[in-house]
Amino acid sequence: MADHAGERTEAPTPRRRQEAREKGQVARSGDLSSAVLLLGGMIALRMFGMNTMAALMQAMRENLSVSDPAVGRNLDVSQLVITTGMIVLTAAGPFLLAVVLIALVSNLVQVGAIFSTQPLAPQLERLNPLNGVGRLFNTRTIVQLAMNLLKLMIVCLVAYVTIHRRLGDLMLAMALEGWSQVGLLSSVLYELGLKLALVLLVLALFDFAWQKLKLERDLRMTRQEVKEEMRRMDGDPIIKQRRRKMQLAAAMQRIRKMVPTADVVVTNPTELAIAIKYDSEKMTAPRVVAKGADYLAKKIRELAALHGIPIVERKPLAQALYKNVEVGQEVPEQFYKAIAEILAYVYQLSGKKMKERAA
Repeated sequence: MADHAGERTEAPTPRRRQEAREKGQVARSGDLSSAVLLLGGMIALRMFGMNTMAALMQAMRENLSVSDPAVGRNLDVSQLVITTGMIVLTAAGPFLLAVVLIALVSNLVQVGAIFSTQPLAPQLERLNPLNGVGRLFNTRTIVQLAMNLLKLMIVCLVAYVTIHRRLGDLMLAMALEGWSQVGLLSSVLYELGLKLALVLLVLALFDFAWQKLKLERDLRMTRQEVKEEMRRMDGDPIIKQRRRKMQLAAAMQRIRKMVPTADVVVTNPTELAIAIKYDSEKMTAPRVVAKGADYLAKKIRELAALHGIPIVERKPLAQALYKNVEVGQEVPEQFYKAIAEILAYVYQLSGKKMKERAA
């Protein structure tokens, strides 16, 4: 049964994809960006955390501790804030830079370099309460809600298993003091954060695949839309027709000029015609001086008959020459034997030409 005209059954064209991209309609998963950022942040914390903490502790000891209260009352607070802030930025700089780079890369990998202000433009239809209710209870919203609940359940399960396995260590932390307690708690939290980041990353990859599938469905087109777009890409029919007429006129002008100079015309016999010329003093191989199909082939045959150019029917050769050799090009070596036989046959038919070639 034929598809209805309004059904979106056709894959989006490249132009449709480009227009959607320019409007900011791209497949992007916020969960994937968050998961990559969390995982990258955990790795960066592992790499730079100890040095950052040591630098911050050193800054606090040097700038936030005074031995004499009188000295503390006379401190320049603004200068102290500036100095401490610079130390904090220097200490935490590598970690912050790593996090920023990870956030940029995670977005670039998903959507590439894109800048569009259209998503920021006000859309009055979104203020319609009926449209809002429709968005709340459509199939996609229900599926998205189910996926979010599933993610929450998986995250809670991973957190429970991790904490349950380290429960003994957490109980031991109560008996420790100072940095030993901080170190043990940090170890448990880091393990929990790393596992959650990995789980969220896997779930986010599925979400990204879902977003791509959803975008692909949104961009689907009806057959009528595809036809209209192809018509726009091809240009205005009147201009297209005028262009074809100009191309046909140029081809006819070349045919009228070159066919009378040819030695032979090879035909299909009616669909194709190829005019071939060979001058042993100026050419290293026979050359195609004109070719055409259908109407142009008919004109080539008429001009050949008018100027006494021999017409030889060789179907396979005509098809091969028309397909593989452009006008003005020499005949490839694999056709030398066939062309030589034709030229020899033509020269036998025309003693005058044969004598001229021999001379």
